[in-house]
Amino acid sequence: MNVSVRDLLLALRPSLVIGPLRQHPGRSAVSVLAIAIGVAMGLAVELVNTAAVSELASSARRLSGSADAVVRGPRSGFDESLYPAMAVLPGVRLASPVLEVETTVSGSDVPLKLQGVDVFRAALLGSGPAGPVSDGLDLLRSDVVLLTHAAAASLDLKPGDTMTVQTGEGPRVLRVGGYAGAQASGTAAAFMDIGAAQSLFHRHGRITRIDISIDPALDRDRFLEGLDLPAGVVAQPTDGSDRTSIDLTRAYRINLDVLALVALFAGALLVFSTQALSVARRRSQLALLRVVGMTRPQIRVMVLAEGACIGAAGTAAGLFGGAGLAALVLHYVGADLGAGFFAGTRPELQIDAARVALFGLVGLAAAVAGSAAPAIEAAAADPAPALKSGDDSRAYSRMPPVWPGLACWAAATLAVRQGPVGGLPLFGYGAMALMLAGTLLLLPHIVVIVAGCMPRRMPVAAMLAVERLKAYPMRAAAGLAAIVAAVGLMVAMAIMVTSFRDSLDRWLGAALPADVYVRGSGRGDSTLLSPAAQARLRNMPGVRRAEFQRWDHLQLNGGAARVTLLARDGAAENADRRLPLTERGNESSDAPRAWVNEAAAAQFGWRPGQDIEIPLSGRNHRFIVAGVWRDYARQNGAILIDRHLFVTLTGDVQANDAALWLGLPQDLVQVRDELERLLPGAEVATFDEVRAVSLQTFDRTFAITYALEAVAIGIGLLGLSSAIGGEVLGRRREFGMLSHLGVLRRDIGRVLAAEGFLMGFIGLLIGSLLGFAMSLVLIHVVNPQSFHWSMELSVPWLGLGAFQAAMLAHATATAVASGRQALGTDAVRAVREDL
Repeated sequence: MNVSVRDLLLALRPSLVIGPLRQHPGRSAVSVLAIAIGVAMGLAVELVNTAAVSELASSARRLSGSADAVVRGPRSGFDESLYPAMAVLPGVRLASPVLEVETTVSGSDVPLKLQGVDVFRAALLGSGPAGPVSDGLDLLRSDVVLLTHAAAASLDLKPGDTMTVQTGEGPRVLRVGGYAGAQASGTAAAFMDIGAAQSLFHRHGRITRIDISIDPALDRDRFLEGLDLPAGVVAQPTDGSDRTSIDLTRAYRINLDVLALVALFAGALLVFSTQALSVARRRSQLALLRVVGMTRPQIRVMVLAEGACIGAAGTAAGLFGGAGLAALVLHYVGADLGAGFFAGTRPELQIDAARVALFGLVGLAAAVAGSAAPAIEAAAADPAPALKSGDDSRAYSRMPPVWPGLACWAAATLAVRQGPVGGLPLFGYGAMALMLAGTLLLLPHIVVIVAGCMPRRMPVAAMLAVERLKAYPMRAAAGLAAIVAAVGLMVAMAIMVTSFRDSLDRWLGAALPADVYVRGSGRGDSTLLSPAAQARLRNMPGVRRAEFQRWDHLQLNGGAARVTLLARDGAAENADRRLPLTERGNESSDAPRAWVNEAAAAQFGWRPGQDIEIPLSGRNHRFIVAGVWRDYARQNGAILIDRHLFVTLTGDVQANDAALWLGLPQDLVQVRDELERLLPGAEVATFDEVRAVSLQTFDRTFAITYALEAVAIGIGLLGLSSAIGGEVLGRRREFGMLSHLGVLRRDIGRVLAAEGFLMGFIGLLIGSLLGFAMSLVLIHVVNPQSFHWSMELSVPWLGLGAFQAAMLAHATATAVASGRQALGTDAVRAVREDL
């Protein structure tokens, strides 16, 4: 397209660009709003997650100070004798031992990360409690802790106050000696002397990590690779020690970004619909501009400039709205958007100019892209015929070929068969994009097919509506594009979320067979059930049976992955019956059996019958995979073994959790009272309570998805209103002629109602079928490849039916209301406009 500077300035005259937008401010505002919503949602998701990841990484760096590497083991810890051995290694300048325990504070449900440190060595590293205390030796006292400012704020504590934490001997009162860490620390953490922490939490001789500073003359990575460490203990650079938590959120963040971009794409289609109808209505006006000297390139530039104005306004509103929405989410919802990934962090909003500019360009590009086809159509019209009355019917009259749409669907079919790329379902996303593109390319042909399938005998008004769709399928497709995309997005997300929620509900019923569940320290691991406590629970009045479970976090594959080890009573006898298995093994080996969840199987490539090694007490032990089970609780991967075998191999007889079966349902009150007496501070919940909390957590996690569903519904309604309203108002001259010939307004109203209903019906039908196909990709490709979760298909028939009924009613009402506005024009004047 060759356009001179003079031609460009002429085409971009404000009156020529802004004038058409002012003529129909309502439809222009709808397009601006759609772009703004897409930009705001995408930017808010990105800013929130960027703040969370940045805070997580900076907190890890602050807690490790100037350390170059971290030696880390199981969550339960490893023998502290490794610390002096590390401290005297050639090349180690300084080593600092740490015992990290996650505990709960009375009156708060947020877990508190409590770290026991060697005060003097931590100070040399610049890690841990690098802040003032009331007394130089205060932290060496067994009942004193230092809090980061974030912890003090979340617990509403100040120096000199006391707090009660859960320990192995029950609640213990600790005194806040002062603040620790930098003022800007966003991590809720506490520090105390390591010896006091070991005694307080019954971790004698155990530590969980060693922070080390390495001689800068050495190659750090080679030095770490050469360390001889016990099985299950790994050495990692400090700049990579937080990657596990960050990687767990990557798929979640990218899925939300993709959904936000789909919402933006639906907004671009709404711009296309609005501009396409506008160009069709202004066909004679554009032809007149051609007659007075404007060239085809100038016409194209002018229409693209209209789209750019819509995009600029929508992008500006979206950028401000996205930043404000991100600030509100961080303050009221949390950095994890309800998913629970960043518990205990208080990140601050960071406005990254590069990200803001990127989303601004994306929003602007979406609006301009939506105007591209109308711009080409406007410039392609011949001036002479276009000046004549009724030539607007020739706009978008040429049907596109079928093969591009079919090719997109064929490519989507191939894409869904491909595996993940770098752990991400890129082919799955591509398949969904191809499905949407293929449907839009085939939309005119689908309109003709659906209209042709209508019954031959129907009221005259309905018959006229069907015949108009057959006569102008391209015009109908232009109006339906945004509706189809928005409805498809909404239906796909609704089916996926419903399938996930129903599968989770069924999984809870299978995974939690007991009547009452007990955890020693709520969400933390500071309180374990001793053998004496376990015996008391077994012999409690009203308890028919009790089973116990010990869990730990293990480092596998040289520290590249962390999995949860579950040691459960009776696993060897009833795991095949009690676990929701997706794969079973027919192993003939005499090796002890282990069951792995879907996340671990996908992460390590484990399959039933395969030998694996599990590090326990510093040694690797051989197990055989007996099956793979569905697990929605541990995305990082989990391994289940029999607890009796675990005790034999480790000597650890303590437990984290207990499952109790009651003799009679009415024994629940008595059992609860006895548990409160025996285990003060323990978390006690029935199956119904656990189920309710789990589903509430699910709904909180998917709150942003529900919001995107609402956005899709809003865009669909806006698109439906804009398409039907624009089409009806563009036919004022037609209605004026009919009125002049004596056709009654109520008869025209019936025709318009039938057209609105039919357009809504076709848009909902195609969008729903597209959404169903996209939901299958989400359920069977995207989610398994992103989170390693499988689920069964569940369709929310009632909710979707109510949504479609409301949309049909809205379409019909919009057509009737727009018709009344068009029929309000004086019939004679309308006929004169047509002459």
